[in-house]
Amino acid sequence: MTTEQIRLLEARNPQTPWKKWGPYLSERQWGTVREDYSDNGDAWNYFTHDQARSRAYRWGEDGLGGICDDRMILCFALALWNGKDPILKERLFGLSNSEGNHGEDVKEYYFYLDSTPTHSYLKYLYKYPQAAYPYEDLVVTNRNRSRDELEYELLDTGIFDEDRYFDVFVEYAKADPEDILIQISVANRGSEAAPLHVLPTLWFRNTWSWADGGGKPILQEVENAIGSTVYAHHNDSLFQEILPDYYLYCDRSVPLLFTENETNNARLFAGTNAGPYVKDGINNYLVRGQQDAVNPSRTGTKVSPHYQLTVAAGATETIRLRLTRDAPARMSQPFAGFDRIFQTRLQEADAFYDFITPAKIKAESPEKANLMRQALAGMLWTKQYFYYDVDKWLEEHHVTPWSGTEQRQRVRNGEWFHALCDDVISMPDKWEYPWFASWDLAFHMLPLSIVDSDFAKAQLDLMLRNDYLNPNGQIPAYEWNFGDVNPPVHAWSTMQIYLMDKARNDGKGDIDFLKYAFSKLLVNFTWWINRKDRYGNNVFEGGFLGLDNIGVFDRSSPLPMGGHLEQADGTAWMVFFSQQMLRIAAELALHDPLYEEFVSKFFEHTMWIAAAMDRLGEHQDEMWDEEDGFFYDVLRLPDGTATRLKVRSMVGLLPLAAVAIFEEADLLKFSNFRQRTQTFYRRHPKLTANMHLPSQPGLAGRRMLSVFTDEKLRRILSRMLDENEFLGPYGIRALSRHHQDQPFVFHHNGQEFRVDYLPGDSNTGMFGGNSNWRGPIWMPVNFILLRALYQLYTYYGDEFKVECPTGSGQYMTLFEVAQELANRLIRIFLPDENGCRPVYGESEKFQTDPYWKDYVLFYEYFHGDNGAGIGASHQTGWTGCNTSRLRISWSFSPTKLRGFQYSCERVNGVIREVLGRGASLASFRSWGM
Repeated sequence: MTTEQIRLLEARNPQTPWKKWGPYLSERQWGTVREDYSDNGDAWNYFTHDQARSRAYRWGEDGLGGICDDRMILCFALALWNGKDPILKERLFGLSNSEGNHGEDVKEYYFYLDSTPTHSYLKYLYKYPQAAYPYEDLVVTNRNRSRDELEYELLDTGIFDEDRYFDVFVEYAKADPEDILIQISVANRGSEAAPLHVLPTLWFRNTWSWADGGGKPILQEVENAIGSTVYAHHNDSLFQEILPDYYLYCDRSVPLLFTENETNNARLFAGTNAGPYVKDGINNYLVRGQQDAVNPSRTGTKVSPHYQLTVAAGATETIRLRLTRDAPARMSQPFAGFDRIFQTRLQEADAFYDFITPAKIKAESPEKANLMRQALAGMLWTKQYFYYDVDKWLEEHHVTPWSGTEQRQRVRNGEWFHALCDDVISMPDKWEYPWFASWDLAFHMLPLSIVDSDFAKAQLDLMLRNDYLNPNGQIPAYEWNFGDVNPPVHAWSTMQIYLMDKARNDGKGDIDFLKYAFSKLLVNFTWWINRKDRYGNNVFEGGFLGLDNIGVFDRSSPLPMGGHLEQADGTAWMVFFSQQMLRIAAELALHDPLYEEFVSKFFEHTMWIAAAMDRLGEHQDEMWDEEDGFFYDVLRLPDGTATRLKVRSMVGLLPLAAVAIFEEADLLKFSNFRQRTQTFYRRHPKLTANMHLPSQPGLAGRRMLSVFTDEKLRRILSRMLDENEFLGPYGIRALSRHHQDQPFVFHHNGQEFRVDYLPGDSNTGMFGGNSNWRGPIWMPVNFILLRALYQLYTYYGDEFKVECPTGSGQYMTLFEVAQELANRLIRIFLPDENGCRPVYGESEKFQTDPYWKDYVLFYEYFHGDNGAGIGASHQTGWTGCNTSRLRISWSFSPTKLRGFQYSCERVNGVIREVLGRGASLASFRSWGM
């Protein structure tokens, strides 16, 4: 067991809070729903980047490469000034939704390089230009570009030409849970010496300015012969219980610039300030030369030690600080042993990642090992503190539970009075998506459980708690609209994490975790059945469901011609949900016979929903199209007619995910269930005709429940594996390339609705800014399909082969197909034969520069034809999670698994060889089998 794993065990004890401090600070709080008090719900323009330096936030904080405690009371982050910028660089800049030609977009270069799960070691890199940052140029140029043009990026401005920039590395190492060493290293990559002001900033989140906010804290300078020192104390006893006193030690005597974390009402609103010192006081002192903008008494609620450096060409300057509970009387030498502690924590981080990285990856490809580590580090960095008391927020918007329906619907989240979010939560991104989204989170937990199983289970439980789960059973979707509908993947993630945890613990699973989740997921399943099956015929709508711009219409809004959509993906997701509930019930029934009733319940639910996708006989108003061999959405019009919307998209591939495999030995333990299934088959022969039933034994006696018969499976795979349709060089496209030459066009009442294949950014703003589903490759759904292929292989084995790619004459087992898909996906991030990473497209700086090319960004999605990263550039929560999950695909070969059909013990041996510890078949299955 590594030292970091021991720390994870210690962290279960409140007396050793290794996770109390972490990278929980957002990189954008402005422009979020929580800070929006506008009359029209325009969060972006109500609270802008320009206002952020001067305006105290209501619900959170942001900063560069920062950390905070787990309630975001005390925050630390980096601020910089190159002597030329019009403002201090205190936070990342980016375009708002209305400013960019493809929506919101951060215009900075920064990288999450390392993190352990307890954040005992953290490393971050920010690239800061030495010339004035081109704020106006980025806004104006992007605003003037059309949706058919590329985004105008920071590199395009020429500001990094001749390498006139600083690499600013920020590292944290914990001496103990509440003793944090901080090292800031500034490297000048230019050819001339350059000045830089470095301002490590410590501040209190403003809690005191709001009703019932409590007392005001204080930061003040204290005497210390070693270097400048700040004392942090909260005057409110409630906050003192949460966060005791801290001290920030500097490695030398430098000026301490104090101000207050208070809104500059005079600048923003021509109003009156609470006092002479305001949030942008340090900015005004340094940039504008206003000597009276900082407090000469050296007290406040925000402070920056002011380091003035001149960094020689090619040289590196280092700054050291220490944030600790130890007062100067106890810590006379705060920097004694500093280097040793840092070196130890880094070695421990190396040992931890060495342990969790499969031996084959380390031996064959250091690039893959590094990629996995960066992906996991990025995910750990994007854990953020999220505070949102919806009842209080709505009251501040003059909405209460007794307000009329129209008034409640006028304000976001007007039906979520019960919601109280006050937790550290895994999020997709710290700038573009600095809020949780429930189905994103379910994906995140799969890889995060590799490094921190306790955190993964707690996060899944969080979404099911009474202060998140709506009383009606709905899981909150995301901050902009808690009531929107995300795909129901929570049960799947719960079961996968249970199995992974079980494999790590010698076959003993966390049954209490599974029971709790099942009890809450029952309520959520019932919500879906009651709310999204409009006519009770087991076909589902849902609207958004993650695929925001993939169809003919905006599926979250009323259709322009009336009627409604029956969604192939919505119905497939519900088969998938029901199957996962069936799997959980079966596992619980092995420990408690009372759950066997639920095994039957969810088997029958699965059968009814799956059968509704393709009823017996030929019909033109159902999702399966026999002629095309594909699933489509069905449009039902007010006059009673129906038509398939023949868009070949991910919507039609998602039914592949609706597959569940069961071991025969487990099913034999459920005698009542077996009897009920036989009765069900006899009573409903037409219902079972067009799907694959568990009555048919497969490899090693396994049983499979799927919406696909063997013939249907071959037909849909022939589409998916066709390089002229879905199979791209770097994964499965969201939309078939077939629509490049043959767009789907639908006419109604003189209106034309059209879907074209676009491999990159969408040219339509159907969902506002970055609507992006017209062809790119998206990792989570690719992973869902990858998992389905692995599962299908465990049933069919080596006898079932398909042509891959379609038309190539080359036949593969489903395992080999999965390997091929995994290799294409991972190829996005790895250097090719020319040393170039497809993810970086034609960006020469990222492809060739030694100070850029080895830092990997995990984009939101990827160009369908060339693999270039598009959309949010730090979507570690979407893409990194699946990149790290793909380690199973890098670890196995089809030849090793050929013995799988003869003996499960052969597979257990392979698992042990690859993972280097006592794993089991359960662990392999939990990775997608």
